[in-house]
Amino acid sequence: MTPQQQLADTFVALAGSSTEGSLDVPQTLAVLVGRSPSLLGVSAASVVYDPGSGEAPQANGSDPDVTRLEREALSWHEGPGHGPHRTDAHLAAPTSLDSPAARQRWPRYTPGALALGHTHVAALPLRVPSRTLGALVLFSGQEDVPAPADLALGRSLADFTAVTLQRAREAEDGRALAGQLERALTSRVIIEQAKGVIATRRSLTMEGAFEALRSYARSHRRLLHDVAREVVDGTADPTLTDPSD
Repeated sequence: MTPQQQLADTFVALAGSSTEGSLDVPQTLAVLVGRSPSLLGVSAASVVYDPGSGEAPQANGSDPDVTRLEREALSWHEGPGHGPHRTDAHLAAPTSLDSPAARQRWPRYTPGALALGHTHVAALPLRVPSRTLGALVLFSGQEDVPAPADLALGRSLADFTAVTLQRAREAEDGRALAGQLERALTSRVIIEQAKGVIATRRSLTMEGAFEALRSYARSHRRLLHDVAREVVDGTADPTLTDPSD
């Protein structure tokens, strides 16, 4: 496979990493870090993805040792892919890990990366217009520090992945909202049907029927929708639906 074919195949894999129509986020991250070393000529790669909205960040690596390092770094809030440092512009260029600045900034992360044989690291943010979702981290030794062209390609991979993840999240949010609206509409229809039943059987206005339904639900500490469903199904408490003597 030529480099061009390999690159095209990677973009297709990133775009198609879905299961039953929903994006498989772990699979997307695995594709990104799994393909990056050979495409970009680096020793290893990792990715940190922070979906926001209170969800826990995710981390993955191109090999088990890097995966373990990045997942430990999540709790340390260290490394170029974590915390505020992942947006530092200078980290997009290879940074020496064997330097006083790196050891001071990342006192646990730096020794861990050096122990794995990596001497340089670069972080390429996963950016969307509204925020930064994480970073693609490239590890290299003295002999395979990525060239500017490789970093430019890495930025393209990071940008494409970020957009893919964001659009999948927006689509998922849209489906969730549609489901909520559908349930709300269904609930409203059932309540209106129940009001009609009560109004007819007890000779009440629709407003009076609704007040009777709501009062019953409150006094019995039950959901209005559940009580309305019983009225429509004919299984409600007769004191609610039958005329008073």
